Amino acid sequence: MKQAAPAPAPRALRALTLTASGGTFLAMLDSTVTNLAVPDLQRDFADASLSALSWVISGYAVVFAALLASAGLLADVLGRRRLFVGGIVTFTLASLLCALAPSLPVLVAMRMVQGAGAAAMIPASLAILLLDGPAEHRVRSIGVWSAASAFAAAVGPSVGGLLVDSLGWRAVFYINLPFGVLLTAAALTRLPAPAPVTVARRFPDPFGTVCLTVGVGALTLGITEGPDWGWLDPRTLAVFAAGVLAIGVLVPRSLRHPAPAVEMSLLGHRPFAVTNVVSLLYGMAQYPWLLASVLCLTDVWHYSELEAGLAMTPGAVTASVAALGMSRLAPRLGGPRTAAVAGMAVFLACGIWLVLALGDRPAFWSLWFPVASLAGIGMGLVTMGTSASAAFSAPPARFATASGLNTTARQFGGALGVAAFAVLVDGHRTISGSDVFTSVFVFSTVVVAFGLLLTVLGLRPAPPPQSAAAAAHSTAATQESARPQ
Repeated sequence: MKQAAPAPAPRALRALTLTASGGTFLAMLDSTVTNLAVPDLQRDFADASLSALSWVISGYAVVFAALLASAGLLADVLGRRRLFVGGIVTFTLASLLCALAPSLPVLVAMRMVQGAGAAAMIPASLAILLLDGPAEHRVRSIGVWSAASAFAAAVGPSVGGLLVDSLGWRAVFYINLPFGVLLTAAALTRLPAPAPVTVARRFPDPFGTVCLTVGVGALTLGITEGPDWGWLDPRTLAVFAAGVLAIGVLVPRSLRHPAPAVEMSLLGHRPFAVTNVVSLLYGMAQYPWLLASVLCLTDVWHYSELEAGLAMTPGAVTASVAALGMSRLAPRLGGPRTAAVAGMAVFLACGIWLVLALGDRPAFWSLWFPVASLAGIGMGLVTMGTSASAAFSAPPARFATASGLNTTARQFGGALGVAAFAVLVDGHRTISGSDVFTSVFVFSTVVVAFGLLLTVLGLRPAPPPQSAAAAAHSTAATQESARPQ
């Protein structure tokens, strides 16, 4: 039997962990860093509606979600390091073009290219952590990866607020350039060299990938523009029909295609399927929550972009601390299910608290600080719990595919959540003050309640951990099949 690759030295392991987690951080940061750029974008593009501006966020999320599933499969074809580097380069170049965008349509288009680069980084980064690091550190690696993801999503508004307040909205894209260059250099010098491809592998189904992109994009477009166009307008009905038709073609095609855009065999595994639905609901709640938070602070409490960004910082810190802490405790507390249940419960409690107490007058210390801090804990726990549950529901050779599908679900949920945000805010034009955003927090809270119920009923506690011998045997048998790197 072939032996598993030797574990890297501690210094090499730290470099590998920081590089892979850095890619995740950069990709997830840009899913929320533009939230606080919306007010500045409104000033630069005065003729654009809020629903049109929301595509600066949704365009990234839609392409990100649509390509993640295929990117997981592509990591097995091109190799995880090759895909990781390609994703960073694409993301960095698109960031430069976003910063230079002369118009809103060009900005949205470049955000979509950014989303494609981010989609390549996410599954490749987790596969690098889980397959190039020691097997006994996998739970801890997922904790670090989840902490980077949760911290990035939560700190995005803070970073965006600081940059927008000081330099304008274009700075939120310029800031990616030095990090992209550093990550590319680190990936080329610090990650294990890619092994030669010895097994013929198929590229993911291109037509299925197009169907997935069209389906996600059309459904999001219909929800976003429905209030402006009219729900029975031919344009609205046409895009909804296109979305449903694309998904209708995708599902049977993926069931029979040798390299499907969506791995239906994994979705047929109950724990994995439930985890992905929970992730979708979590994304639907998290993204509008974060966007409504920053706009409530700026529009209702009249915070500057910088002040609003700093007000979001406590949640970013507690999110990362919670994900890292739970990665150490989860094996003794029932596994990823415990983290997901606890996180959803905390998030739900924060939603109820905010809905009942939010008013037009600023109340940072008595309301915002405790709610943001606790909500960050909930987000960190859910991110860690769902990421670990998805990864461990698949064999090691399919970690990249599993993580890609799981993040697809969360990003698709995020795109739908931002679309729902636009619908709710545009639908309350006659209402002023905090009531406009309270409706968004009610939406997020209801979605989280459904997510908590599904998590409690659908996810099972983790089985007892394997013995060291069994784990080593499993790793040696499966790790080789996961190459190339």
